[in-house]
Amino acid sequence: MHYGPADAIDVSGLRRALVIQLRHHGDVLLTSPVFMVLKNRAPALEIDALVYAETRDMLDLHPAIAQVHAVKRDWKGSGGAARLVAEWRLFSMLRSRGYELVVHLSEHPRGAWLARSLGARYAVAPDFARKPRLWKKSFSHLVPLPPHARRHRVEINLDSLRRIGIQPGEDERRLLLVPGEEPERSVEGLLAGQGLAARSFIHFHPGSRWQFKCWPPERAAALVDALVRRGERIALTAAPDERELELIAEIRKRASVLIADFSGKLTLKQLAALSARAKLFIGVDSAPMHIAAAMQTPVVVLFGPSGELEWGPWRVPHRIVASGEHPCRPCGNDGCGGGKVSECLTRLPVEAVLAAVDSLLAR
Repeated sequence: MHYGPADAIDVSGLRRALVIQLRHHGDVLLTSPVFMVLKNRAPALEIDALVYAETRDMLDLHPAIAQVHAVKRDWKGSGGAARLVAEWRLFSMLRSRGYELVVHLSEHPRGAWLARSLGARYAVAPDFARKPRLWKKSFSHLVPLPPHARRHRVEINLDSLRRIGIQPGEDERRLLLVPGEEPERSVEGLLAGQGLAARSFIHFHPGSRWQFKCWPPERAAALVDALVRRGERIALTAAPDERELELIAEIRKRASVLIADFSGKLTLKQLAALSARAKLFIGVDSAPMHIAAAMQTPVVVLFGPSGELEWGPWRVPHRIVASGEHPCRPCGNDGCGGGKVSECLTRLPVEAVLAAVDSLLAR
């Protein structure tokens, strides 16, 4: 008996496919199993990715990806002629690849336009209810979305393959991020300069590009002090973003101990290499948390307004620290009342995080 959709695709006979994910760093990393599953089903298939330029490090060196193409956000700020030239070059490159399958994983309108313009025989995308009719007509296969976010984003991404008849195996769903030789070497040197050996330290990344996902600096500093009193070494990281670096400065000012601080000094590949060498990662719902999970480093993560069922650490030993006193979470709002401060997160006690750390370290 045949199981699967009646309009399933035989991908083994296809030559090239394009997977599009035009969202943030974490979103892009959570698509990495899609490439591996597709490649396992069609080893001769060349699979390309289309992402924003600043997120390409999430997929560069992925063994199942032939080429990573990039859209630069600053094209919008270029002059009209310059933007047209850049867009035409990208489109010409994509068209020259002769894709027979397009898998679009977000709501970005560029994906629908490319599905129509590139002439792919098959095109798959989520069936967003509010999208216009033109969106739906742009794709040969539409993926039904769960009414509520009760499934992990990795599984929702893999639904695009299930919709065309590919059922992912249990051992194919892990995240994959390859730091590369140079980042590995440079991080070894940076850690040695701080006297940190592999598996001798805890990686703490307290920040996020979204302010409403951040824990207060006084509690982060208290956590650092408590861990150091127990004999732990801490490696602190942050993105080279002004607000994240201000958060780190506040934590360092309040903490009474010295901390190895790599904030604003690491590329994404180096961040992955550092996470891979940590014995534990502590952070909030952010791309570095997903990077740590991809590197198979145990994760303690603080969740507030975002949902851990959809965005939690994927297939890695972990502990979730979240409020049980706020029935409104996960609300997905930009702080309570849109005020950039999420009380379900800011009120999480230091003791709860320490308990989660102890639970994981005791494994």
